[in-house]
Amino acid sequence: MKRLINDPDRIAVEAIEGLVLAFPQFVRKLDDLLSVVRVHAPARGKVAVVTGAWSRHEPLFAGYVGPGMAAANVTGSIFTSPPPGPIFETAKAVNGDAGVLFIYGNSAGDLLNFNLASEMLSEIQIENASIQVTDHVSSAPPNEMMERSGIAGGFFVIRIAGAAAEEGCSLAEVAELAARANAMTRSIGVALISCAIPSLGQPIFQLNSSEIAIGMGIHGEPGEGRSIVMPADQLAAILLERLLLELNIHSGDELGVLVNGQCGLPLCGLLIVSGAVSKMLSHAGIRVVRTYVGNFATSHDTSGCSLSLLKLDSDLKRLVLAPAESPAFVQV
Repeated sequence: MKRLINDPDRIAVEAIEGLVLAFPQFVRKLDDLLSVVRVHAPARGKVAVVTGAWSRHEPLFAGYVGPGMAAANVTGSIFTSPPPGPIFETAKAVNGDAGVLFIYGNSAGDLLNFNLASEMLSEIQIENASIQVTDHVSSAPPNEMMERSGIAGGFFVIRIAGAAAEEGCSLAEVAELAARANAMTRSIGVALISCAIPSLGQPIFQLNSSEIAIGMGIHGEPGEGRSIVMPADQLAAILLERLLLELNIHSGDELGVLVNGQCGLPLCGLLIVSGAVSKMLSHAGIRVVRTYVGNFATSHDTSGCSLSLLKLDSDLKRLVLAPAESPAFVQV
């Protein structure tokens, strides 16, 4: 599989360097760590939202560091969680004396390393809290919500937490709003082509020319099973129905909608899916407050997309519409 890289073992390092050089108005690199922080961090008197994840999901999460979004991001190597030491150092560097909120995916490695970093912060009297993103409906049944993994819907959680922190909310308030956003967000994805680990150079699983994988995760998990290739409108209807049922959404409800590209699908395909979703929601009497379309949480070389819905209340609606600026996202 063809890629524009130098050394497979330095992909994360060189990507972070490129991000900082391209967007110095938003971010700076923190010492010799795989961390980026806001260019003017720390922001005194405001909660610092710190994200972290494995690499090769760009722009998630490093692309969402900036005003109204995260204060910092710690990146791990490919398929590897960032270690507790860099997480601790990054959080300490952006702490503005109002506490730190960690937001990360719900994987075993992330849980272990962020919990250790949290304990290290507590030892030096820096108040902190954590939110694990659990939006991926295919990763566990509804009665096991806390076992679910996080995919593109994590964008909404960061968006809400960052906006609340920018407003000057306390750590407890920011954490509660982020937890509420996570509870009201659901996502499901579909892969046309499997992702691949760069060092191996081959797909994690095989799909023939007539197959798609519904429910695929962003680390190559094959999801709920295979289906035949189908028209975009039909696929959008299947994905949307699943999420509407999960969130118990009815006529009169308001939503944020994210149609996310997983790297290899052209924008026209995402727009076709987004258009189909918008028409179906309108027909059902459900109001879309804001739609986001593009590559928000990619998965290596995957060709596919995911759909995320955020069910809005008055607080979440205000925050999702608040201004924000970062390398991968600007909303005025």
